[in-house]
Amino acid sequence: MSFDTTRLGALIAAHGPVVRVLVAEARGSVPREAGTAMVVWADGFDGTIGGGALEWRALGIAREVLTAGGPRVARMPLGPALAQCCGGAVTLVFERLDALPDLPWLRRVEGSRPAPDLRGFAFADGWLREEAAAGVRPVWIWGAGHVGAALADVLTPLPDIAVTWVDVAASRFGVVPDGVTRLVAADMPRAMAHAPGDAHHLVLTYSHEIDLALCHAALGRGFASCGVIGSATKWARFRSRLMALGHEKQAIARIRCPIGEPSFGKHPQAIAVGVAASLLSGDAPAEAHGGTRA
Repeated sequence: MSFDTTRLGALIAAHGPVVRVLVAEARGSVPREAGTAMVVWADGFDGTIGGGALEWRALGIAREVLTAGGPRVARMPLGPALAQCCGGAVTLVFERLDALPDLPWLRRVEGSRPAPDLRGFAFADGWLREEAAAGVRPVWIWGAGHVGAALADVLTPLPDIAVTWVDVAASRFGVVPDGVTRLVAADMPRAMAHAPGDAHHLVLTYSHEIDLALCHAALGRGFASCGVIGSATKWARFRSRLMALGHEKQAIARIRCPIGEPSFGKHPQAIAVGVAASLLSGDAPAEAHGGTRA
């Protein structure tokens, strides 16, 4: 598992000292897997380790550690200790953080045994090791209308996804969720040059001409996946115009239109849920590389 330092750093900056609650071990049927973490401060928290009685107990312990310091390790059989039906057991590690740790982070959380040789995410002999987040998927949302706002809300809390949200003016954005990078770009197609070559693009601006220009720019830039909001008629016109701009049929076919799951309906949140399901399942268009011209 990996350590999301960007999110944690933002929470420390906003709230001061926090307690990070980590599922260090998970055995049997449990709500979340080892490596899952939540962050707790005096009057709030971010993330979840599974909810219910387990999380309620964890919040209480975390706030004790926030006052008294740590680390602290708690082993919880979910049935006997918490009257939950899962039947498994978790080991939780509570650590107060005033600043971000250096990574990889190897530390002793209980006992006094010498440090073992640990790699990756590991919890053994009272020692815990974590690494920096790896494999984070950049998702760029182009357009701050109703669907763009729904996508930002739904995608931002998901693990290993970094959202950049783009539109032409700051006034077009409503509430920007914590963790989202807002980018104001008067010429959005030119901003495509700043996106990583492995980004997932969701194109849904107020203008069909801008949408087309973004598709053109994405095909030249390269991407992991690209989807455009719209109808079959819109996409037929886009295909024709993209071919006229010199793109190959095979490259154009890697762009998906419409986005989401049509059976979910056209409500903005329904579209966002369909997009999230597609990203999480890996059901996205194959990678398209830049420079694919006829």
